[in-house]
Amino acid sequence: MRRIPRIRVYGMEQITGKNNDRVKDAAKLVRSAAYRRETGRFVTEGVRLCLDALTTGLAPLAAFVTRDRLDRSEKELAPLLDSAGRAFLIGGDAAAKLSDTQGDQGIFCVWQMLDKSGETDTIKDSGRYIALENIQNPDNLGACLRTAEALGLDGAIVSGGCDLYNPKTLRASMGSALRLPVTRVDSMTETVPALRDRDFRVYACVVSGYDMTVLEMDRTAGLVCVIGNEGNGLTPQTAAACTGRLTIPMRGRAESLNAAQAAALVMWEMMR
Repeated sequence: MRRIPRIRVYGMEQITGKNNDRVKDAAKLVRSAAYRRETGRFVTEGVRLCLDALTTGLAPLAAFVTRDRLDRSEKELAPLLDSAGRAFLIGGDAAAKLSDTQGDQGIFCVWQMLDKSGETDTIKDSGRYIALENIQNPDNLGACLRTAEALGLDGAIVSGGCDLYNPKTLRASMGSALRLPVTRVDSMTETVPALRDRDFRVYACVVSGYDMTVLEMDRTAGLVCVIGNEGNGLTPQTAAACTGRLTIPMRGRAESLNAAQAAALVMWEMMR
């Protein structure tokens, strides 16, 4: 006999259909960066990512779970559902509306955004940081943050480009976007001189017109390397404001690397 999930244990409310106002609100958070910014909320999907957010100290404002997912993962999800402000049991149509993937994972949580405002005084003077200017691909942004955490950087500085809370960014980062100290600034061009005033060495990562290779940079503490947009690289103003310009030496006929690949190599050398 199929076990009936203990719905009352979590105070869950049942939602039928995909046109419920709460489902529509959460779906808009998934698809609209402007709505996320306006409301200060975002959505995670999947058991691992939702639990990752919980372990960072966040508490879900709302949780949506399908009966199938609850049947399969009730023990794992119990802390998540217990801590949720509201918990809802939803059907397949609602899950499909909330999902940003081809096949939904059956669990979605709404969270309050972390404060990642542009206060550079949160950046440690002796730290090592990767700075990302106008990164457009959320997979690249997420991969950069995941690598930064894995290699032990002190954090990331982000300006322009895609949304930190884009579902694709969150998935690609495997939760690093929530755990890693990230400072979002309005202008990298204005931020670089402020960092240099604090005795940071700030290197522009470029394809041409460089002063040194990544193998020759000074790796001592107080270091920032800046990676630019996938198609156009760094803005000329940001590159000019940096301490120096470095490049990744390449063989063969490749002219450049994917932004996430370039950032990974640079970060490896920063921490070597």
